[in-house]
Amino acid sequence: MTKLTIKVKNLEVTEQKSWAAGVPAVLSAYKNVTSKVGPFKGTKLLTKLNQIEGFDCPGCAWPDPLLKRATFEFCENGAKAVADEATLKRATAAFFGNYSIDDLKTKSDRWLNDQGRLVEPLYLAEGAKFYQPISWEKALNLVANELKELESPDHAAFYTSGRTSNEAAFLYQLFVRQFGTNNLPDCSNMCHESSGVGLTETIGIGKGSVSLDDLENSQAIFIFGQNPGSNHPRMLSSLQAAKRQGAKIVAINPMDETGLQRFKNPQEIEGVIGSGTALRDLYLPVKINGDVAFLKGLCKVLIERDDAGQEVLDKDFITIYCSGFDKFKEDLLAASWDDIELHSGLTQIQINQAADIACASQKTICCWAMGMTQHKNAVANIQLMTNFLMLQGNLGKPGAGVCPVRGHSNVQGDRTMGIWEKPSDSFLDALQHTYNFKVPREYGYDAVETVEAMAQGKVKVLFALGGNFYRAMPDHQLTKQALSHCELTVQVSTKLNQSHLYTGKNALILPALGRTEIDRQSSGIQTVTVENSMGVVQTSHGKIPPASDYLKSEIAILAELALLTLPNSKINWQQMRDDYKYIREGIEQVIPGFENFEQRIQQLGEFELPNAVRDERKFSTLNGKANFIVHDIESVKVPRGCLLMMTIRSHDQFNTTIYTNNDRYRGIHGSRRVVFVNVDDLNDLGLKDGQQVNIHSHWPNEDSKIRTVKQFTVVKYHIPRGCAASYYPETNDLIPLSSVADKSNTPAYKSVVISLEAI
Repeated sequence: MTKLTIKVKNLEVTEQKSWAAGVPAVLSAYKNVTSKVGPFKGTKLLTKLNQIEGFDCPGCAWPDPLLKRATFEFCENGAKAVADEATLKRATAAFFGNYSIDDLKTKSDRWLNDQGRLVEPLYLAEGAKFYQPISWEKALNLVANELKELESPDHAAFYTSGRTSNEAAFLYQLFVRQFGTNNLPDCSNMCHESSGVGLTETIGIGKGSVSLDDLENSQAIFIFGQNPGSNHPRMLSSLQAAKRQGAKIVAINPMDETGLQRFKNPQEIEGVIGSGTALRDLYLPVKINGDVAFLKGLCKVLIERDDAGQEVLDKDFITIYCSGFDKFKEDLLAASWDDIELHSGLTQIQINQAADIACASQKTICCWAMGMTQHKNAVANIQLMTNFLMLQGNLGKPGAGVCPVRGHSNVQGDRTMGIWEKPSDSFLDALQHTYNFKVPREYGYDAVETVEAMAQGKVKVLFALGGNFYRAMPDHQLTKQALSHCELTVQVSTKLNQSHLYTGKNALILPALGRTEIDRQSSGIQTVTVENSMGVVQTSHGKIPPASDYLKSEIAILAELALLTLPNSKINWQQMRDDYKYIREGIEQVIPGFENFEQRIQQLGEFELPNAVRDERKFSTLNGKANFIVHDIESVKVPRGCLLMMTIRSHDQFNTTIYTNNDRYRGIHGSRRVVFVNVDDLNDLGLKDGQQVNIHSHWPNEDSKIRTVKQFTVVKYHIPRGCAASYYPETNDLIPLSSVADKSNTPAYKSVVISLEAI
């Protein structure tokens, strides 16, 4: 590998890699597991990962093959997640006695995570500088008493991460709703909320409509705003299978990510000693936030070709199943190619190349991740992708459809289980009928609204079931202040993170079992389930002893809290804590698709949920049709001397969890404080590759307030002119809480106007 000239402090930059996985991925996985867990225990643990009788990966939500697992059904990043959870290191009471809150605030995200598993409940009293051990009885009573003393249930908010199981998520929302509120913000609010809103309006369901088999048998796959090599590595195997069936792959992204260039499958000889499989057939370097313009251009080409007699469109599908086509067509034909090229950063020739692939395909899928969902016009992105598929009838048939790729293992299952601040009437009706209590009907707070409510004194207790709420949010300064206004913040966690440091007046850390650990209750060892990104419900069985005898399962924590908080409840919380099958009985009665829940998981270990779009070509929209929706091209205004920046994640990162300071595929080693910039922009700005800068963000709707993060290194990179990229969450403080997507209220992490100040 060619070494470049940049070497600043701890940072070394090398050439971007041209292929993903292979032997380096195997070595990285083995190194992580053996160093943190030990060679024998770690290797044995990996053989249980994503197996029918094993445990589900605590990482991403990429699906497993139905009933046909490989011996090694995991990726490098899954191994990292398992090693991180099963680590032998422990953050004991002695550790917290040695480090004050102020000491811990000086440490990096990586350092905090590296201290190991949390092993006992901890309490930070108002004005105290050190966390102190506390018994479970006192801790849960403290939470229950604080909740009961609130003037209104709406003065509490209950956050959820995608780590929770279906059973824990269902029990959580049941407790929260009997307590009396719909304040159930979750990590979906910050990632794929735009997908849910956009898809629900267009096709009537907020989930994807494809299976793993569909993806592997598609003829064309358009991948938008996604870096599967780092964030969903097992997707590369499916893309490889599709390529071998003759599929064409189009990558649309401001950065040409390694994982979509070439894949060396480490489970094949070709992936070890050969050149691997070339994946993408066409790369389109769209400008940041240029996707609406590109999609309008792509749809315009398809319609114009059909009008010219090429029979591109599926007119029967449009006539029978769709609404709004005439207005959609009129808008596209009126669109200017000058505007499309200007705002997309792509030429008409490039867009026609993408249209050639679409026209040659009878089965097309669109995949996407947060590169599409975290813009002000994110919902428009999702709806135009869906409309592009509708033009050729690519919904509700094998090998075709929409494929939002979720980033955390059960984030989709959380929503299915009712973790949502805007629950449907049908869900609430079923919950009320099954459990015989009056459910709250008023919508609750999402994640952004929760921070705003805390800042205004409207939320006084924040209970977080997993996750890293503080660090995941934008606008860390405001989030920090908002949290400090709470009377109590509670974090149910497995590892130390910054949300334990920026707290309410009083704070609790409640340590929970991880996905890898045996969950033994009075009725025996328990099984839980999760729902993957393609709507398959599968079992998960912990395989190693708990990190501490003091750990409780999330379900036990919630059930015991419910018993203390709701003494007059008729719900048998104790029974559900002792045997999770009773939670599944409730799920079966409340949520469609879970009929014979217990029987199916006992017999098969997994099953597919029904999907009206995929299974029946049924669209549960208000008009019963798949809707074409007109969207204008609305680009972010970038003043002269500024760039449009998007936040990104590194290869050695999972959400806010940082494993190392390296990003192997992009050639970054030793530091995350970098900003990627086009070399011509560097020249125009009078900056040099490797120069130290401060990054300022500019927000005209905030009275020209400038936000700053300091001491970053400029790295020249192949990214479109006028664009830049830097790592999340280090640059989250550049983004105000008010910068959100229309309709979904998702923070716009991918559209940040910045200037660079040389140090």
